[in-house]
Amino acid sequence: MAQPATEPAQAAQGPGTAPPVHPVDEKLPLARLVPAALQHIAAMYAGVVTPPLIIGQAVGLDAAGMTRLIAASLLIAGLATVLQTIGVANFAGNRLPFVNAASSAGIAPMLAIAETSAPGRQLPAIYGAVMVAGVFCLAVGPFFGRLLRFFPPLVTGVVITLIGVTLMPVPVTWAQGGDAGAADFGAMKYLALAAFTLAVILVLQRFGRGFLRQVALLLGLFIGTLAAIPFGMADFSALREAPVAALPSPFAFGAPEFQPAAILSLCIVMLVLMTESSAGMLALGEICDRRSDGRTITRGLRTDGIATLLGPVLGGFPTSAFAQNVGVVTLTRVRSRYVVAVAGGTLLVLGAFPVLGAVVSLVPMPVLGGAGIVLFGSIAVSGIRTLSEAGLDDSSNIILVAVALGAGIIPLAAPTFYAQFPAWAQTVLGSGISAGALAAVLLNLFFHHLGTRSRPAVALKSS
Repeated sequence: MAQPATEPAQAAQGPGTAPPVHPVDEKLPLARLVPAALQHIAAMYAGVVTPPLIIGQAVGLDAAGMTRLIAASLLIAGLATVLQTIGVANFAGNRLPFVNAASSAGIAPMLAIAETSAPGRQLPAIYGAVMVAGVFCLAVGPFFGRLLRFFPPLVTGVVITLIGVTLMPVPVTWAQGGDAGAADFGAMKYLALAAFTLAVILVLQRFGRGFLRQVALLLGLFIGTLAAIPFGMADFSALREAPVAALPSPFAFGAPEFQPAAILSLCIVMLVLMTESSAGMLALGEICDRRSDGRTITRGLRTDGIATLLGPVLGGFPTSAFAQNVGVVTLTRVRSRYVVAVAGGTLLVLGAFPVLGAVVSLVPMPVLGGAGIVLFGSIAVSGIRTLSEAGLDDSSNIILVAVALGAGIIPLAAPTFYAQFPAWAQTVLGSGISAGALAAVLLNLFFHHLGTRSRPAVALKSS
C-alpha cells in the first residue's frame, strides 16, 4: 500500500523559498506514484468492465465484439479521468483525484432499451439515448446546484438501492452458466464454480489486510478462472483472435438511433449520475482539504457530459464518478490528482490494446456470477447506507421510500406487468431504476415541496 502523502510544509518561507504545494497538486516520486495509481486501477477495474460485459452479453455480441466493447469502455474511462484530473482551463475538469468511468447505474435502463429494440438495432438505440443524455448533462450541469434539493438522500438512496437489487438477476444467470437456452444451464458444475469464487472473495475479505482486501474481487475472478481451466470451462478463443493493438473504430456497432422513450429513460438516469458525481466531488473536496464550490462541480459535471456524449462514438456508456476510488483516497490519504491522472493514462493504454480486454473476457460466466453477487449487493448496501441518513423516523419519508422501492421492484417481480402499456411507457417503466427514480422524485415533490413553505436544500451526502 502506498504511504500517506506528506502535508505541505508549514514553516515560514524565506526569500526565494517556493510556496508549499497543496497535497492535491503534489507530484510524487515514481516509487510512490506507480503503486498508488495501481491501487486506483485495482479498485475500479471490475466496475469499468462490468457494463460492457453485461450489455454485450444481453445484445448477443460475439467474443470479438465483447473485446471491442471492453476496450472502448477502458479507453473512455481513461480519457475522462485524465480530463477530470488535469482539466482544460476553466472549462472542464475539477482537478481533484477523481475517477470517471462507465456507471453501473445505466445498466438496467440500457437492458430495458435492448429488450424493446429489434435485433441488431439494440446498441444503436442505446448509444443514441446515451449521446442525448450527454447533451442533457452539458445543458443542465451549470444549473444543477439549484436542482439538488429535489435529489436529497431519500431519492438518491432509493435509486442506488434499486440499482443493486434490479441487477441481481444478472449474476444469478451468470452463476448458472450464462446461457438460459443451453441444455446444461444451471448445472451443478456452474453453481459450484460460482460458489467457489464467492468463497474466495469472502476469505480474502476476512483474512486479507490492506491492499489484499482492496483487490479481493479481482483476485477472486483470477483464482476462479484458474479453477475453471482444468474442467474446460475457460474459453481462450477470444485471446487468440484479439488484435494486440488497435483503436476502436467510430460507430463500430452502428450509427446511433434516437428513440424518445429510450432518451427519456437515460436522461432520468443522468440526473441520478449527476447527483452522485456532485456528492463525490463534495466529499472528495472535504477529504482533500480543497472544498468544491459551484464552479468546481460545474467543471466536473461538464467532464461527465463530454465523456457521455462522445463515448458512444467509440462504444462507451454513460460516465460518472466512481465512489470506490473516493474510498481509496480516504484510506491511503494520498491526495495527489497526478496519481489518478497516471491511473487514467494506464486505462488509456489498456483500451488501446484489445488483447488486454480479451483477457477479461476469458473469465467464465459462473466466476463472474460469484463475484457479481458481491459487486451488485454492495451497490444495494450503499443505497441502504444513504437511506439511513435520510430521516426515516418521519412517516412521510417511510411511505415515500416504501412506494418508490415497490415501484422499482415491480418490473423485477412481474416482468409482464407493463405488457399492455405503450412501447415508450414499457421502456421507461420496465426499468426498475427509472420507475423507482420517477416515483421517488414525484413523491418527494408531493410531500416536501408542493404546498409547503420554501425550505433550504437538503445537504447532499456521498454514498
